Amino acid sequence: MIMVKHFEIKPTQEQSEKLFHTLTLCRKLYNFALDQRITTYKTTGKGITYSNQQNQLPQFKKDNPEYKNIQSQALQDVLRRLDTAYKNFFEKRGGYPKFKDRFHYNSFTIPQSEADRNFGKNGYIFISKIGNIKLNAHQGFDKSEVKIINIKHDSGKWYVNLTLDIPEPSEIEKTGKSVGIDMGIKEFAITSDGKMYENPKWLNKSEKKLKKLQRQLSRKTKGSSNRNKAKSKLAKVHSKVSNQRKDYLHKVSLEIVRTYDTICIEDLQTSNMMKNHKLAKAISNVGWHKFSVYLDYKSKYYGKTLIKVNPKNTSQKCSHCGEIVKKSLAVRVHKCPHCGLVMDRDINAAKNILSDGLKLIA
Repeated sequence: MIMVKHFEIKPTQEQSEKLFHTLTLCRKLYNFALDQRITTYKTTGKGITYSNQQNQLPQFKKDNPEYKNIQSQALQDVLRRLDTAYKNFFEKRGGYPKFKDRFHYNSFTIPQSEADRNFGKNGYIFISKIGNIKLNAHQGFDKSEVKIINIKHDSGKWYVNLTLDIPEPSEIEKTGKSVGIDMGIKEFAITSDGKMYENPKWLNKSEKKLKKLQRQLSRKTKGSSNRNKAKSKLAKVHSKVSNQRKDYLHKVSLEIVRTYDTICIEDLQTSNMMKNHKLAKAISNVGWHKFSVYLDYKSKYYGKTLIKVNPKNTSQKCSHCGEIVKKSLAVRVHKCPHCGLVMDRDINAAKNILSDGLKLIA
């Protein structure tokens, strides 16, 4: 079973300079390879493949001595990243690949390396030609399970994503409980048994500061060091909001997975919902898609069942008699004229989601 664990690393000044050097050269190779693909197609009418470019790497390193101390595997991953971008474009999952500046190329990957966690919260990762880098390992892991190491620089800090190939876990004790979850904006999540998880609205709390920093950035001259500093300050606030959201989603998803054996949620197409400009900001802030992803892999890890149901009419249908009771988003209470049921509309929706999910299992 594949799992990714995310940690902060603390390189020394010398190590940080080497990491930046590696990152810069990887970005330059990405842009060189992209330019090569574009030029080759314009001059010959034919594309160039990942295999072609990979085979040219040894000669490329000879022609560019600064790449001598960069791991070949890291360079191969750069070419794979570009190849994936092209595949996404041709399969209409993304736009045409673009040249990257230092703000849009902030990570590199090493398929084979070493990482370890010692007792307590200490540990290290070893990168060839850079050395052992201190790792703040707040979670345990077996170093033999580490398959890929991804190094990332974000908002002035260095992080590592460890891809682990772990054995299938033993199931945790069953609770015998099932739940339906309705995703909301006023409340983040509402369960079929009436529990409500608040929406912390992290972005709203930082919005005033973000607007101020955005105004300061807009006044800076493009390409100037002051603009880069302003951009870095803005990125740090966005990073903090993102980390707060992720932390909250992890905690809520873990609590739900540990509490229930069967979890039913709506199969929401958030990308389509984001086209509604009145709701796009709120939907992005609440993190429905990421929450669904967290529930998915945690359910598999703990041996629980996650069911995604069609969201059609889950809010309009009466959970008691099944009749459709039309109501706008402004109406927060479900009142059924057919059977007399009166209930919070979100709890009613969660009960419908649970019912639909259990029918799918049956």
